[in-house]
Amino acid sequence: MAKTPKISDAEMQVLQALWDQSPMGATDLADRIGPANGWSLATVKTLLSRLLAKGAIQAESEGRRFRYRPAVKRETVAGRQAGRMVERLFGGRVSPLVAQLAEQRELDPDDLAELEALIQKLKQ
Repeated sequence: MAKTPKISDAEMQVLQALWDQSPMGATDLADRIGPANGWSLATVKTLLSRLLAKGAIQAESEGRRFRYRPAVKRETVAGRQAGRMVERLFGGRVSPLVAQLAEQRELDPDDLAELEALIQKLKQ
């Protein structure tokens, strides 16, 4: 898929469940994520329809039921979501985001080493 679709927060919960375990039917998804969100089976089916229309999931027929699986990678969607957040909250600048995260969470030596390696790679 050339362009990553824009995914709503509710749709993201469906995708997360499918990334964790797939394929799954609508009833299985409703049982898994519906109660915590107050969603009925009809709501989950609506979200599945939206994700299908966006090309974010695929459906395969299994008798009279459909089973769903992701059509986009978690990393691809996460990258788009992160990019939208950086644009919305930090005017497209990455360094204020990293500074904010570093202030909110204690970075361990492995995190710092990965960030340093990334910076060196980007400088080349």
